[in-house]
Amino acid sequence: MADTFEVKAKVRHVQISPQKVRLVVDVVRGKDAQEALNILRFMPHKAAEPVYKLVQSAVANAEQNYGLEADELYISSIFADEGSRRRKAPYGGRFAGRGRFRPIIRRTSHITVNLAERDGSDYGDS
Repeated sequence: MADTFEVKAKVRHVQISPQKVRLVVDVVRGKDAQEALNILRFMPHKAAEPVYKLVQSAVANAEQNYGLEADELYISSIFADEGSRRRKAPYGGRFAGRGRFRPIIRRTSHITVNLAERDGSDYGDS
């Protein structure tokens, strides 16, 4: 597993908090690409749609640009990082105790997926 070829795809500034995206991402980590797409297609979470589109795009890139087979691809790593935060301006917020005011903060996510080609030796490991 020293020289594995990976296809990387990334989406940035998704308007969902990273904590919610990580719930979806953890389900498909390590699965075959087609199996992950089937799981994501029927997931009820809002974050499943951008993750589905990202994995689908990564599979299409692997097929089109590198000539890899979609059946041999699996998700080697997938993660969701925190993106920029946005405050609802100028008056969006809530009143807090002791005469204070707390703004509403909208969080965004950066999602990254790496697809790798599965070798014949990888099938026996799982």
